[in-house]
Amino acid sequence: MPVRNAVAEWKGNLTEGSGSVKLGSGLFESAYSFNGRVEDGVGTTPEELIAAAHASCYAMALSADLAKAGFTATRLSAKSKVELRVGDAGLRISGIKLVVEGEVPGIDDAKFQAVAEGTKSGCPVAVALANVPITLEAKLVG
Repeated sequence: MPVRNAVAEWKGNLTEGSGSVKLGSGLFESAYSFNGRVEDGVGTTPEELIAAAHASCYAMALSADLAKAGFTATRLSAKSKVELRVGDAGLRISGIKLVVEGEVPGIDDAKFQAVAEGTKSGCPVAVALANVPITLEAKLVG
């Protein structure tokens, strides 16, 4: 299996410094900063990158799990909302909310909910995030 990579560079101290991050594929590059991480700012954040990885991984895994159950999704739209909290121990990812909307011919809502819930903890990114509480809101449409 291939190894994926990204490169991040940081200059300066935590609160006044800034950095850049670039995917190994070269398809994405962005600035990031501490202020952008804890407030609304320009550039990406580590949490946003985790959310992108989680949403895309979950959608692919759900597609595979639906196929194992005998269904082919016409469309799956997954959103991952990663919550960052500042506390006594510093910055911590305190929870992730997955929201998925699926258009899956022939499946009933109960079966869709069961497959979606089963996929929640099984996609590789979710396995890597096992110490973070993950909730799921799944909606069957169409």
